[in-house]
Amino acid sequence: MPYPNRRDFLRQAPLFGVAGLAAGCATASNPEPEAVRPVVVSTWQHGQAANAAAWEVLTSGGRALDAAEAGVRVTEADPAVRTVGLGGRPDRDGVVTLDAALMDGSGRCGSVAALEGFVHPISVARRVMEVTPHVMLVGDGARDFALAEGFTPTELLLPETRREYQVWLRDNPGYRPPINVENHDTIGLLTLDRQGGLAAACTTSGAAYKYHGRVGDSPLIGAGLYVDGEVGAATATGWGEAVIRACGSFLVVELMRQGHLPAEACRLAVERVIAKNPDYREIQVGFIALDRYGRSGGYCIQDGFDYAVYSPSQANEMIVPPSKLGQHE
Repeated sequence: MPYPNRRDFLRQAPLFGVAGLAAGCATASNPEPEAVRPVVVSTWQHGQAANAAAWEVLTSGGRALDAAEAGVRVTEADPAVRTVGLGGRPDRDGVVTLDAALMDGSGRCGSVAALEGFVHPISVARRVMEVTPHVMLVGDGARDFALAEGFTPTELLLPETRREYQVWLRDNPGYRPPINVENHDTIGLLTLDRQGGLAAACTTSGAAYKYHGRVGDSPLIGAGLYVDGEVGAATATGWGEAVIRACGSFLVVELMRQGHLPAEACRLAVERVIAKNPDYREIQVGFIALDRYGRSGGYCIQDGFDYAVYSPSQANEMIVPPSKLGQHE
């Protein structure tokens, strides 16, 4: 049979496009996998407590967005976590500023950045989504909005955190924090509910002793997190500037759209981060992803990253993903 000429090919191209878009649909030779629901996936050891709260919402019939918010609020309120919420470390001027974002599978999203004085920036971000025409509010505007919406301000620089800051001022160890110490500055959490709804939440106090006004990837839709209800969800952790340069979480979701499983999508996104950041050996970036079938995975640059999975078959299990430069590739 002869190959079609250019005119015939262009005439048939829309049909090929439709077939490509429908690649995720079930066929006799490529059936959809059986969905596992509900599922919660979150970054780092402190994600286990967050997972437990989100799991309770999901197993009670709650929606993915409610579960995502409820989960990360646990971490925000934990004074022992030095990278999120109440226990977060300050910037180089001694001010604690918080960033957070959340998103659901329909594209609804909200975020706040450089917010001072509120333990739960994730809930302020959700209110931004629900009652304003905007996606993001920052700085004094975010604070004014939180006050107007009835959120109660709180002193965030705890005595023990203040003492750490004073030591930092005395020793002046330099600006960039070491890998996997002050640099795992987020909790990112992904949820899949019983109805098949997806959501993500991400919240942080940012890199310790950052320049005042610095905002990383966490509250940026497409960088710190991204959700598409037809595909899946992803979130990032680590050095935010590197994630921003690659639009990391959006990239992970788009790679899953192309047919890659979550772990493979995370690996390819890490490789894109490496390509965009010549100093990649000095930083950590990790991604986790959850697809609409309940399959999850992760990947990172350096050893030291882990994440927690709560599903019908994994009872809040910690997972050590492969890493590009470490021993677990």
